[in-house]
Parts: sequence; structure tokens; C-alpha cells
Amino acid sequence: MLGTGILKGLKVTARNFIGSYFDEERLTTVQYPEERLPQKQAARQFPFLVYDGDDPEAGLRCVACQICERECPPQCIYIVKDTVKKPDYMGKMQFQPKIFDIDVSICMSCQICVETCPFDSIKMDTQFELATDDRFEGLILHKEQLAKSNSYYHQIHPEEAAEVDARLAAAKAKAEAKAKAAQEAKAKAAAAAQQTPAKAPAPVAQKDPSNQ
Repeated sequence: MLGTGILKGLKVTARNFIGSYFDEERLTTVQYPEERLPQKQAARQFPFLVYDGDDPEAGLRCVACQICERECPPQCIYIVKDTVKKPDYMGKMQFQPKIFDIDVSICMSCQICVETCPFDSIKMDTQFELATDDRFEGLILHKEQLAKSNSYYHQIHPEEAAEVDARLAAAKAKAEAKAKAAQEAKAKAAAAAQQTPAKAPAPVAQKDPSNQ
């Protein structure tokens, strides 16, 4: 029958309208900004950089490989790689970005940068209140503004962050086991070389003077 879809829609609207006077779960709006709905774990706005430890500079996971810059569809990421390696929060020498900027005025929030990052250093933030009267510099986020701690990442995406931490821990344990095995093999080879007796030099044949 023509118009049944409209009638069904109006029925749902009427049920929610009347039910909102008796059931708070049917209230679909809040008094923003005094009231705020909690962000969903799958919510995403603009990228940010994750750092470990307490120092945003030393603990930055990004090694300036520039994969995200190349793969970004609107080309809103700008990276300048540092010329020297610096110690990270664990003391390991790493390259870091000297400049890391994101222009959020053209960012599509597509998350391709997150999916292509091999170091789990760039993730999607849930912050959306970024209004500014500066349409140029105010919409360009620099490395200092983008760097956020791993604990913050756990707050906004707890399940995803826990999965990333488990994966990184497993990779670290595997690398440490491989390095330990290589050291043990090297030590065994050195010990075996020390235990092997040196070969005596071959005797030199003496000429018989009667044959001369």
C-alpha cells in the first residue's frame, strides 16, 4: 500500500516522542555543552602521535619513515626527518621527525596513515572541539601538539591500545630471544675455538746430500 513506509516512520517517531516523557533512554539529545555524551571507542577525528614513557620527545614512536606522508590521500602530512639519531626512552638510537605537521583543515579522517604505519606510532584521536578563528596556522597541528602519551591512547581506545601493547611486547620478546640466541651461539663458537688444539706444523723434507 502506498505510504505505509511513511506511516511506519511516524509511528516510530511518535513512540519515541511520547516515551521520552517516561523513559530517559528514549531521550536522544543532551544539553550540549553542559552535558556531553561519552565518545565511542570506534570514534575517530584527526591523527595524533603516540609516545612511550614520560618524555614526548624521547619516547616518540615515530621514526620519520614518511610512509604516512606518502600514503595520505589529501597530502595533509608534512614530515622532515632529523639528520642524526637520538636515544629513545629505552636508550636505543633512533631517527625521529624534526618536523611533523598535520593540516586538519584538509584531513579526511580516513585512517590510512594509521593502517600503513609499521610502528603503531600514529593513531586517531576523538577530540572534535577544534574551532579556531585562525584559518591557517590555527588548523595546522605541530609535533608538540600531536604528541600524546600511550596512557591517553588507552583512555580513548582501551581495547585497541591493549591489543597494540600486546603485539609490541610480543615483537620485543621475540627480538630479545633472537638476540640472546645469537649471543649464545657466538659464545659457544668462541669456546669451541679455544678448546680445539692447534695443529702442529708439517715437517719440512730434508734433502739427501748424496743425491747432489
